Amino acid sequence: TGQVLFAKEATKRMYPASTTKILTALVVLQNAGLQERVRASEQAVDTKGSAIWLHKGEELTVYDALYALLLNSANDVATALAEKVGGSTENFVRMMNRTAKACGATDSHFNNPHGLPDENHYTTAMDLARITRVAMGNKVFREIVATKTKTIRRGSPDDLNILINLNKLLWRYEGATGVKTGYTTQAGQCLVASARRDGRELVA
Repeated sequence: TGQVLFAKEATKRMYPASTTKILTALVVLQNAGLQERVRASEQAVDTKGSAIWLHKGEELTVYDALYALLLNSANDVATALAEKVGGSTENFVRMMNRTAKACGATDSHFNNPHGLPDENHYTTAMDLARITRVAMGNKVFREIVATKTKTIRRGSPDDLNILINLNKLLWRYEGATGVKTGYTTQAGQCLVASARRDGRELVA
């Protein structure tokens, strides 16, 4: 419903790290078909941080790419998806900021699709909750973030193709339905969590 049950420093601006990818996935789902192909550029392959180690020119379906984005938190995939959907990372970032505002996230600014540190890339707990509320209304997004493990199709048998969700709540917390972890030194440990019990679902 969007009702706030508890808040602490809800509007304090913070670095979101990979919880950024909730918004990235939402923009992709709103603007691309699941069976469209994503091709990895040199820029995507060279993206720092967590990755599934895409090869230059490698192709994935948007569907498989979203699993890599949300389960393994793959930064290389985030860049590849941004280039696919936006035509360029810069244009995709503009789409992210428009979408965030449409979700009611008025105190945020996103500057990349993966959440690597950038002083112009920040959000608040309240804004992340609002973005997540909209994203969880998307059936495919909801299905992906509740998935513990997934095998995706890649070009070579040597490529990482078994994805394990970094969100340990899915194993440990009764009724957990998602959503996304994140970590950088600057941001610290980040988490957007959701769970359903007795017909009621909450986001934290």
